[in-house]
Amino acid sequence: MHVFYPWVSTMFLLWLCVSIMSVFWHCSGFGLLNAYSPGDIIIGGLFPIHLQTNRTTIPGPLSCSNYDLGMFLGSQVMIYAIREINQRTGVLPNFTIGYDIYDTCGDVSIAMRATLQMLKNQSDPQSCLVPAAFGSTLPEPQTKAVIGERFSEVSTVVARVLALSSVPQISYSSTSELLSRKSKFPTFLRTVNSDLYQTNAIAELVKQFYWKTVAIVGSDDEYGKYGSDSVKDMILKSNDTCIEFIDILPSDFSKNDFRSKKMLAELVSKINKSSAEAIIMFTKVTNAALIMEAAVKYNLNRTWVASDAWSTSENITGIAHIKMAGEVYGFIPKKNKVPGFKDYVISMFNGSTNAILEHLLTKYPLCSNQSEGYTKLNCSLTNSEESKQCLDPSGLATCINQYESYYIYLAVQVIVEGLRSLLKCDNHQCKRSTPFTAFELLMEIKKVNFTVDTTHIFFDANGDPSVGYDIVHWDVTESSLQIETIGQYWPGGTFKVSDDLVGIMRNVTITAYNCSKTCKRGQELKKERKLCCSGCFPCAEGEYSAGDGEECKRCGLGYYSSPERNVCWEKTIDFLNWSDPFINILSLLGLIGIIISIVFAILFAIHRRTPVVNAVGGYLCFLELLSLLLCFCLTFSFVGKPTEASCKVGLPLFGIAFSLCISCILANLLQIFVGFKFDLNVSSWIKKLNQPLAVVTIVPGIQLALCVPWLCLYPPFPEHQDISREIILLQCNKGVSGFFIAMLGYNTFLALICFLFAIKGKQLPDLYKNASLVTISMLLFIIVWIFFIPIYISLVGKYKRAIESSAILISCYSILGCHLAPKCYIMVFRKEINNENAITLYIRQHYEQKDMAVVKS
Repeated sequence: MHVFYPWVSTMFLLWLCVSIMSVFWHCSGFGLLNAYSPGDIIIGGLFPIHLQTNRTTIPGPLSCSNYDLGMFLGSQVMIYAIREINQRTGVLPNFTIGYDIYDTCGDVSIAMRATLQMLKNQSDPQSCLVPAAFGSTLPEPQTKAVIGERFSEVSTVVARVLALSSVPQISYSSTSELLSRKSKFPTFLRTVNSDLYQTNAIAELVKQFYWKTVAIVGSDDEYGKYGSDSVKDMILKSNDTCIEFIDILPSDFSKNDFRSKKMLAELVSKINKSSAEAIIMFTKVTNAALIMEAAVKYNLNRTWVASDAWSTSENITGIAHIKMAGEVYGFIPKKNKVPGFKDYVISMFNGSTNAILEHLLTKYPLCSNQSEGYTKLNCSLTNSEESKQCLDPSGLATCINQYESYYIYLAVQVIVEGLRSLLKCDNHQCKRSTPFTAFELLMEIKKVNFTVDTTHIFFDANGDPSVGYDIVHWDVTESSLQIETIGQYWPGGTFKVSDDLVGIMRNVTITAYNCSKTCKRGQELKKERKLCCSGCFPCAEGEYSAGDGEECKRCGLGYYSSPERNVCWEKTIDFLNWSDPFINILSLLGLIGIIISIVFAILFAIHRRTPVVNAVGGYLCFLELLSLLLCFCLTFSFVGKPTEASCKVGLPLFGIAFSLCISCILANLLQIFVGFKFDLNVSSWIKKLNQPLAVVTIVPGIQLALCVPWLCLYPPFPEHQDISREIILLQCNKGVSGFFIAMLGYNTFLALICFLFAIKGKQLPDLYKNASLVTISMLLFIIVWIFFIPIYISLVGKYKRAIESSAILISCYSILGCHLAPKCYIMVFRKEINNENAITLYIRQHYEQKDMAVVKS
């Protein structure tokens, strides 16, 4: 099966070729422009000397038009190089090289006809490719190698035909990546780089010049389609440039018929409306010429990136007012001059002749004198222009395409180097004299590794060389156009362009098409409604962008964005500071409360056996003062940077301490009731409650039972709260609000009971007005905490804790001032009523006024 399948494929291709030959011509006749020179070894040549044919959708005979003097000179470079080799006796001693060159008119069918003609066994000029006694193998052709073709689309077809006879094909201009596939084109090589390297170079240029949006124009042929696809892939890999549109021209676009003109108008409109900073045009020169003419006509003034097919084309640089099309950057393979060729052309080819040259002279007769000709010819002429121009050798030399000519010259040198290796030649003789096959020559050519002038030439496994590119720029002035080299690119990835030029391109912050490229700090470069165009948008609150349109990023925890949104600043951590004036006042009040509590305790200790001390509960007053002292001290825990300890001791310990204080007042009120209430029913249950030690133990014990689980299970803790974009409030979180409400509610409940007892106690004969004063203090406590709740809930900021501290101070001062301070006043300034006789007299007067008998004991 492995043997049968290739044989069937070969038979099918041969059948196809024979069919084509039978349609177009008989074996004995052939009507293409051809130059032939006999020799021991024949090298074929394929050149599109005419650029167009009259092909239509209707079959018929083909004719060629638009004579290209540049390609004519390319054919003469091949003849010149072969002539030079034959004249140098030390290159191929005893061997002469001949040539068989055809004009393909850039057409696939004509190129195939020429290729089939070259593959005949020219020992029998009348024979066809397929002999009468056809076997399973083709006859060995006399043409051992072929140079050409120019266009990739044509070379792919030629390469398939030449592969039938294993004839090496060396192209001087076909750059399509497709031709590197050795499984399809095993005999194809080239002296010009593959488009793979050129597309890499274009993508690198886009990156270096900081273009953020581009458009691509290709064509539906092997050169334009594969090239534009490769450029697209390379650019998309970078993820840094947007391709606004890709337009693929039809293969017959250059015919410039009604359909082509309509497509051209649409393309021009699309380019004119686009925001693309550069138009990458990867297509053959005939297509590019039509587009650039339209660009001049409509004054598009864009930036163009030219592929090597038209980067230095005289047909395009010669367009009138080409400056109106805009700037052009391009790539051409590293060029060099063919030694002596320009002088050879000016000398009118040193008197030599060939069929192609004779055909030229019939179309362009030599100018009779210098004034008749043009110093610089139009290098590509339509049929209507051909009869209007005579030929001046000096003007003809200006049509030399330096890089294509040099690569044709290199192709000849490569074949000769392969022949020298195959024939084992030195400077005097060739050791091998026996015939050889095209396949043997192919194997030797693949192995060449030598230097021509300054160009080192060798082939990789794909048949591609490594000669690099020059990056060019069209420097257009009002009177002239100069193509200047601005940089280089080598297949290894080395990209060299002037740092000054790169700097200028990178400093363009906004294009002529209103697309932002870089943004101010604090702004993000984002796509707008257009497909590729980007705009600058300010970062949101809490985001920042360092510059150059970087994506907005969130500031970290504890940071906020500056007003310009270009940096994040650390937020200010705010809390009740000791330096705050309001805190100074509260601290002073707390300190005064502590001092007063201590002073009162000393007074009560000194007069502990007097009636006034007994009137406030005796030893209970010391517990009451101790709890107040503790509450005053706790107010300081609300100031300064909150910590776990300060958060825990604040409100929970206040709740316990204050409940102890109220329990002392409650026990005191119960003592008053038992002493003066004579209603036997009421006094009996009050007597049961009149257990001071039990009261001051149980009442605060209940509060303790509420606060211990609070402190153990869900204790208050310091937390950060964002209260503004710039400030973080460090405050105490109460853990579970239910415990705080229960604590406060319990103390309020105790205060309410005391208040009710005190109201009832106002009717009793109390010389020291205990009940009345307790009523006022409890009322103050209840009012303070009723007002505290809505203020506390609505207030935001560091003074929330100051309000807590204030409420505690007011509560403590209400008891200290209303309940205990009057007793101290009596002990110091009203000593005359601080005795038992005064109390007895007051009680008697109270009951006598109510007509109640007083029993003396």
